[in-house]
Amino acid sequence: MTILVTRPTPAGERLVNRLRTLGRVAYHAPLIDFTPGCDLPKLPQTLLQLNIGDLVFVLSQHSVNYADSVMGRAGLTWPTHLSYYAIGRASGLALHRISSLPVVYPHTREISETLLMLPALQKLDGKQALILRGNGGRRLLGDTLRERGAAVSYYECYQRSPVYYDGNERSVHWQRDGVDTLVVTSGEMLQQLYTLVPDYYRSLWLLRCCLVVVSERLAILAQDLGWSTIRVADSADNDALIRVLK
Repeated sequence: MTILVTRPTPAGERLVNRLRTLGRVAYHAPLIDFTPGCDLPKLPQTLLQLNIGDLVFVLSQHSVNYADSVMGRAGLTWPTHLSYYAIGRASGLALHRISSLPVVYPHTREISETLLMLPALQKLDGKQALILRGNGGRRLLGDTLRERGAAVSYYECYQRSPVYYDGNERSVHWQRDGVDTLVVTSGEMLQQLYTLVPDYYRSLWLLRCCLVVVSERLAILAQDLGWSTIRVADSADNDALIRVLK
């Protein structure tokens, strides 16, 4: 097994290092990069203006890190009167570590559908919900919270930008290296990888690789694109990916 990890830095680098420690052959080719989002400057004041029991959702560790950096520069700590939620374990623990506040997150699938099953999120009349995320992304969480009575605001904490590669050169290189297993952690990156690889190498090599993804939704997208060998990790963190790749 030769593994190509496409998740961004630093998580992608950490995963590759752990795989190599386990004796696996692994390479890192991040498909997206991150920069600060346009809503960061107004985030501290917005958090302070929320009422007791209002909701804050963090959808990734990047949301936490960028938001915390702007809070620190403003000389502020995370408000204690709010209810904090995270999409999954990694983002929840990241927010808890920097704030020392309780953060609720689902313990099974790290997707919006699972988060929305939490009992406390069923009736939200009169609540404000602040969703900290990157640019774009799914609207299911916000739309459903709105249907349940919450006033929803999105805050762009970071922007995702594609990392550009020469598709033909990379395809030749990866095939020569014997890459037969791909790790992809978002639909955006899956589509980017599919588009990056030219038609010839796509049919000859790419779609014949075993694909490791982090949700059933991504698995369905991969099937639609033409992959047949797909493994779904329990969550999006590196521990879950390691379990699949072992």
